[in-house]
Amino acid sequence: MLPRDFLRENAARLLEELPERFDGTGLEDFVRLDRERRDAVTKLEEKRRRRNELTSIPGKPSPEALAEMKGLKEEIKALEQSVDEADRMLAAVETGVPNVPDPDVPRGRDESANRVERTWGSPRDFGFAPQAHWDLGPALGILDFERGAKLAGARFTVLSGAAARLSRALIQFFLDVHVDDQGYREVLPPFLANAESLFGTGQLPKFAADLFQTTNGYYLIPTAEVPVTNLHRDEVLAAADLPLRYAACTPCFRSEAGAAGRDTRGMIRQHQFDKVEVVMLVRPEDSPGALETLTAHNEELLQRLELPYRVVSLCTGDLGFASARTYDLEVWLPGMNAYKEISSCSNFDAFQARRASIRFRRAEGEKPEFVHTLNGSGLPIGRTIVAILENYQRADGSVAIPEVLRPYMRGQTEIRRAG
Repeated sequence: MLPRDFLRENAARLLEELPERFDGTGLEDFVRLDRERRDAVTKLEEKRRRRNELTSIPGKPSPEALAEMKGLKEEIKALEQSVDEADRMLAAVETGVPNVPDPDVPRGRDESANRVERTWGSPRDFGFAPQAHWDLGPALGILDFERGAKLAGARFTVLSGAAARLSRALIQFFLDVHVDDQGYREVLPPFLANAESLFGTGQLPKFAADLFQTTNGYYLIPTAEVPVTNLHRDEVLAAADLPLRYAACTPCFRSEAGAAGRDTRGMIRQHQFDKVEVVMLVRPEDSPGALETLTAHNEELLQRLELPYRVVSLCTGDLGFASARTYDLEVWLPGMNAYKEISSCSNFDAFQARRASIRFRRAEGEKPEFVHTLNGSGLPIGRTIVAILENYQRADGSVAIPEVLRPYMRGQTEIRRAG
């Protein structure tokens, strides 16, 4: 969330300079509501001042003064109600205004303006027409889309045999790298979260339709970002505690209400999937460098798996609601002949910390400041399995297992159809 004073001073500029980011977000309403609230506050202060003048006159009030005081009482009550209502409406608008993009974010209305920063690895020359994972997986007997749909519905998949083992191997491998090599602290948070947690990271109230809610008011988490970032909600940390680095693997649940028609085939966009997430809480001056570090940490996973990918800076019109700057890691999928997002690494500045009241104190007695929060997918298990199947496939329909994963697969080197 952005500070009210900042919005008051910059709303007109943001609407003029970044219409692709702020048009239709309610920022226009903020300008009007804030002006109306300030006018009401000015009138309220004038009425209170006049009431104080009348009550300070010595002696018994005249009939005229009594009548005026009675009228002032009613006017003050009405104005107080107007200010309270304006405050509620302003607060509602403020929660729907997105973060301000970093100056280095490319300008543009949609993903066509995203900027490729770098690529790693080269797409493999197969010498045959590579298959998509939705053909490979069922042919190998390890991905079952039909039974997933029977058990739950569309966008659910049953993993069996080598795919189920590969899922476990990837989870262990990712966590080993993040914890043992990169210095993150592993946590295992609840998979349900309350509304306060989802408000803190920016999913509520704006994106309620993308969430699954239980009958008793809890929400199934859409990402480990929610509980892990909120570990320190309503806390004041010491400067010496920072940076904090966390890694967590959790199931993720998304209704995908806003993704109709996008990547509905196969395992690219599922209602349920496992994902390893990394989260950082840092001092404000350290967050730009922390984003580069966090992104490099997730790139390392793809490099060790030897999967070709590219790093893309999201433009102002494609940037997530809470993010100030985001790098997407897009892995090459030969069966789909396209790069597809496999990790999103973001710096939120103080946007989430302000919503969740996560602060730190530089020294004893100093005023607390908001931390900066960052997170990144490192990595979603389902999409990584998709990338392995498509990039490591062979002409006979078998799939090689990446070298780095073989110790986690008890030495298994390939996936072939059983029997």
